[in-house]
Amino acid sequence: MAVKKYRPTTASRRFTTGASFEEITKARPERRLVKSRKRVAGRAGSGRITIRHRGGGHKRKIRVIDFKRDKAGIPARVAAIEYDPNRSARLALLHYADGAKRYILAPQGVRPGMVLLSGPEAEPQPGNAMPLSAMPLGTAVHGVELRPGGGGVLVRSAGQSAQLMARAGAMATLRLPSGEIRMVNANCMATVGQVGNAEHSSLSEGKAGRKRWRGIRPTVRGVAMNPIDHPMGGGEGRSSGGGHPVSPWGKLAKAGKTRHRRKTSDKVIVKRRK
Repeated sequence: MAVKKYRPTTASRRFTTGASFEEITKARPERRLVKSRKRVAGRAGSGRITIRHRGGGHKRKIRVIDFKRDKAGIPARVAAIEYDPNRSARLALLHYADGAKRYILAPQGVRPGMVLLSGPEAEPQPGNAMPLSAMPLGTAVHGVELRPGGGGVLVRSAGQSAQLMARAGAMATLRLPSGEIRMVNANCMATVGQVGNAEHSSLSEGKAGRKRWRGIRPTVRGVAMNPIDHPMGGGEGRSSGGGHPVSPWGKLAKAGKTRHRRKTSDKVIVKRRK
């Protein structure tokens, strides 16, 4: 993907960059692989806002993606590369030899017409899915499962990849993009290669309206509010608050770790993320 720049006709346009979409080969999604998405605007089942600053945005439909890659031994031809409004990565539409059609995350270097395979007998080529036990050490992977048959949950953002560092017994050791080194069951499936659309991180929004298109509403700083609205509000002139940063309800914002403590998690993490 190439980064597209615009003529500076306005102040915001001067700093706006966008995707060229030159790798996209199909405009409309596959009808059988699309379903409707209920818009909740950050509200839970009770109707209360549980995630702030959500709402509005362009209408979207969910693309049903095959994260399990469980059609082992059946060759699939890459029919098209498509855009997905729900994620940073592109999608590859696969036409299997048995007539099935499925979406996968489009790896870097995969083009229409290529034939992909999944299973232990597949070659370690970009786009093929195989167990970690069958891959050579040093292979770059994405879409890694945490439990066999559970579907890929790790390393799914545009341009990301993990590295298979070692294998010992039933476990394989991966270095994740965050810097964390953790062990995963060697029978877990992963897709070879790096996720495509690597230039996504270098795009510049340029204006607030592009956030609104994505359904993200404005975020007001606590120190800019009045004392009745936020614990960090008020003060004479411009004030930074003077205390520790807190939420609107007085909970410390940087008090401690947000990750749940699980015994199994501590056992498999070799090195924490920085």
